[in-house]
Amino acid sequence: MKTDRTNGTDLSDGPDPGRERDSPAGPGDGLAATIRGLLPSLTPASARIARLIVEDPAQVARSTISELSALAGTSDSSIVRTARALGFSGYPELRLALAASAARQPPRSTLTSGITRQDSPAEVMAKLVHTESQAVLETETQLDPGQLLGAVLAVCGDGQLHIAGVGASGLVAQDLHQKLQRIGRPCHAHGDSQSALTSAVLLGPGDVFLAVSHSGESRDVLEPLRRAAAEGATTVVITNHPQSSAARLADFVLASAGRETTFRPGAMASRISQLVVVDCLFVCVAQRTYEKSDHALRVTHQALESDRA
Repeated sequence: MKTDRTNGTDLSDGPDPGRERDSPAGPGDGLAATIRGLLPSLTPASARIARLIVEDPAQVARSTISELSALAGTSDSSIVRTARALGFSGYPELRLALAASAARQPPRSTLTSGITRQDSPAEVMAKLVHTESQAVLETETQLDPGQLLGAVLAVCGDGQLHIAGVGASGLVAQDLHQKLQRIGRPCHAHGDSQSALTSAVLLGPGDVFLAVSHSGESRDVLEPLRRAAAEGATTVVITNHPQSSAARLADFVLASAGRETTFRPGAMASRISQLVVVDCLFVCVAQRTYEKSDHALRVTHQALESDRA
């Protein structure tokens, strides 16, 4: 019987919240998002192939292995290794998945291109709305329900909860902190590495340390995360890169999706998708603590209404 280490809850009848980071990417509308998330963990040759896949999956699906190797400037064996690194048994399986994914995608439009210096405000607005809408949809394909369940059960425990994020990720951490406080779940948010580190070393079994990092490689959260894990705390990471250093340290990985474009660096690209993950986590926690959360929301709403009056 599988039990959650934070509160002993029986998980045998529900999705497995354990690590599933070695499962194949699989066909689907989120295949390109999955590949983008794996890019930083690939070798240079494999990364070139992966970028071609992300840029035009339909063309790659039509290409033989020799045609793709010529296009990417790599060997046939590199393509086979790349397919396996992406979770497939070989290039034929990858081609089939890409063909299926491409068939589900709408025709490419100018909205998928980056913002240029010549774009009008209306064009900027249309491109940003399109890109961020895609990030939300792709996040649904990347966020694993089993991993989410494990994180929810950990957050619902009685131990301490510390949330860390620096820069734009710090804003996401603050958003989760505010939401959980509103439903009566005590927690602490840290926007700098020293505060996060000094809190992490004081945690223990039953406590939770949750880190937010777009790249999963930020030293500001990696060391606190490592120390929290060493002390026996349950660790959770929200990141766009499920093969990152932070993801490998975490008990539960909540993967988001967001693509960088011109004038839209990684921090900006990840914010919307990370907030979607935060909302999913928050709502699931509120569900499992319904009576307490409902009471807390009503009381705090009444307090705010009285203050405004």
